[in-house]
Amino acid sequence: MAEVEVKTLTNKDFTSDQEVRWCPGCGDYAILRSMQKALPQLETNKEDYVFIAGIGCSSRFPYYMNTYGFHTIHGRAPAIATGVKLANPKLKVWQITGDGDALAIGGNHFIHAIRRNIDINIVLFNNEIYGLTKGQFSPTSPSGLKTKSNPHGITDSPFIPAKLALGSGATFIARVPDTNPKAMQAVFLAAENHRGTSLIEILQNCIIFNDKCHGDVTGKDVKHDMQLWLEDGNPMIFGSEMNKGIILNELKLEVVTIGENGVTEDDILVHNSKEEDLTLHMMISTMSAPEFPVAMGVIRATKQLTYDEGMMAQLEENIKTTKFKTSDDLFNSGDTWEVN
Repeated sequence: MAEVEVKTLTNKDFTSDQEVRWCPGCGDYAILRSMQKALPQLETNKEDYVFIAGIGCSSRFPYYMNTYGFHTIHGRAPAIATGVKLANPKLKVWQITGDGDALAIGGNHFIHAIRRNIDINIVLFNNEIYGLTKGQFSPTSPSGLKTKSNPHGITDSPFIPAKLALGSGATFIARVPDTNPKAMQAVFLAAENHRGTSLIEILQNCIIFNDKCHGDVTGKDVKHDMQLWLEDGNPMIFGSEMNKGIILNELKLEVVTIGENGVTEDDILVHNSKEEDLTLHMMISTMSAPEFPVAMGVIRATKQLTYDEGMMAQLEENIKTTKFKTSDDLFNSGDTWEVN
């Protein structure tokens, strides 16, 4: 079979003719634009991409991408994405979801897609609120937040998506704010190049119902001190003066200042996303402001057999070894009866 020629594409090739209908100032615009700029860098024809969404503001995404796509059922996008990938393993499958869609009604599908390590990319827009239905609290809303559905304040403990994913056996986890388009593009590329389930959590702002929900991390005045950008082989150094770092003190992480109390750069933890043991990945992915900076970039990227690879290998082996060559062979095997 002749190879299909890959056309040179630009972001315009991935922009549909649909009017983008998010609230002015919504972080979703930056995510959409970053995706449209990232995909041409992968040198894959747009016909090979499928965007699948559930329900929510984020789930309008497939309409705005000039690719194949499905707008599916609330919380059930992972099931559709899994079916698409198994039906045609050559497709690049992206699931777009929100914190409510993925972690509330879709929680069961979310953890099992990750457990199976199906080769799809899950982009989780986390604005810590239900935006489409006008401001109810979500599974990631912080304790104490007052919302329309809980005016006296939330008493729940919120999910940490990366922690939930790691507990489900995640092989790829990344986090990025919607205020950094270049970093989003880099993370999207890394996710697509990873074989297995990729989870990209985007700290996304809902300007109407939960404005500045990540302001203590993404605000211009604090972002250098509250964001730790991870890079394999490099020490975990951050801060406006790049003089702060993360060390492991006995069994706990600790923020230190290089040059104080005899601390040198050699004392700082070095990031390794490929480490199989998830202990340190769990610790750094759950750091939170203001005590710690929030880990950004690729947190974990390990290799493991994907669900679709396993299924295809099993199917090929069954085809080779089966004694049934036709459907009649199968129907007439075992106990059969003749009805007069």
